[in-house]
Amino acid sequence: MSASALEPDQQPSTVSRPRPHLVLVPTGRDAVGRGRHAQPRMRLTRRGRFVIAVLVALVLGALAVAVGGRLAAASERPRSIVVKAGQTLSEIAARELPQLPISEGVVELQVANGMSSSGVLAGQTLFIPSP
Repeated sequence: MSASALEPDQQPSTVSRPRPHLVLVPTGRDAVGRGRHAQPRMRLTRRGRFVIAVLVALVLGALAVAVGGRLAAASERPRSIVVKAGQTLSEIAARELPQLPISEGVVELQVANGMSSSGVLAGQTLFIPSP
């Protein structure tokens, strides 16, 4: 098809559209200060400050309890006894660990003192585990 065969409303227009004006976009601190989408500073209400203060107090309290418990456990000195002539490990377990059955008390004493048997000697020092 030739250009002359086209109808007038189908012919390409030679009229140029006006170009939009260029606008400078601010950068850096100016962009944050003037921008339409700049985030406003977060503000805490009185209730929000109270909630944060309570949470901080709870965390500090939990830490204090945990540290205090460890310090108390570390400060306890293990009790020790010296075996007298004629004493057996069962007698010592019954007297020193009355809250446990004798067989369990003997095992606790063996574990606490690194013993492989239930035999003890007079003058031997035994550590008594805490219950």
